[in-house]
Amino acid sequence: MIQPDKIIIADDHPLFRQALLATLQPKFQYCQWLEAETISELEQQLTAHEEADLLILDLNIPGGHGFNNLVNVRKQHPQIPVVIISAHEDNDTIGKAIELGAVGFIPKSTPVETIYQAVIEVLQGKQWLPEQFKETDNSSSEYHDIAERVASLTQQQHKILMMFAEGMLNKQIAYDLNVSEATIKAHATAIFKKLNVRNRTQAVIAIGHLDLSNQDFQH
Repeated sequence: MIQPDKIIIADDHPLFRQALLATLQPKFQYCQWLEAETISELEQQLTAHEEADLLILDLNIPGGHGFNNLVNVRKQHPQIPVVIISAHEDNDTIGKAIELGAVGFIPKSTPVETIYQAVIEVLQGKQWLPEQFKETDNSSSEYHDIAERVASLTQQQHKILMMFAEGMLNKQIAYDLNVSEATIKAHATAIFKKLNVRNRTQAVIAIGHLDLSNQDFQH
């Protein structure tokens, strides 16, 4: 029986995290469970626990902007395998998650016993996908290009880009990150160059390719 040491669960819904823990904790009795419900909390957990065995990541975590967060986590912490858990269950979302480095994809509608089996298989180094998933080739060069460009950003640049996407002004970002406004402008210039755009509006449009649909999904 595989017994992981540490697993991180990143999901902004406390009830879902509790349900997941209620399912998995009895199975992995010696595992330390670490939780995050925001992007900043996730960054703290990943930095403090680089040796974690697994990250279970919800694509809808606030501030994550869909696949942008997955791309960043895979770039900054390539040693930690990532399983996506999401209310989005369409082929396109599942396929993109795997393309961008996730080792598994668990729909939130999955029965609890199956979730446990999925986690076991991933910890064994296997890939786990829902039975209904049918692989299709719907990738585009534009999509892959922006994913690679986002992956080239530093951790700080990615954080600032996500703040741009939230509509925050340079002055607000500088205050939040405790740096000067000139520093934010310098980072912005570097971000625009890496993304091959001219301004923050174009930058936000570009990363929109990696966002999830704007449909409301029930968790």
